[in-house]
Amino acid sequence: LFRSKGMKFGILIETHEPEKAWNGVRFANASIKAGHEVRIFLMSAGVEIEGIVHETFDVRVQLKIFHDAGGVVGCCGTCKRGRELASTEICPISSMNDLVEMIVWADRTLTF
Repeated sequence: LFRSKGMKFGILIETHEPEKAWNGVRFANASIKAGHEVRIFLMSAGVEIEGIVHETFDVRVQLKIFHDAGGVVGCCGTCKRGRELASTEICPISSMNDLVEMIVWADRTLTF
């Protein structure tokens, strides 16, 4: 329907609501599959998405697909530490400077 190649999407996920987080990462996966570059930054409650367990909206599976496809995820270090969460392979601790770099890098920024 709408075809273009080569866009760079920066996706900010600020929620741990299963359906919204799942859709954010699904969008990232669809974008990579369509040939676009994608980076995700997790902030606020979004830093909790690796721990979401939901029968219908399996965010962890979507994150693994994104990671395995070479997708890059950054995770607000202050937000993670405030929740006593550790850095992980898929969601490493990042900084506000990393978020700024993602926004500057991206052709379009989306927030979930």
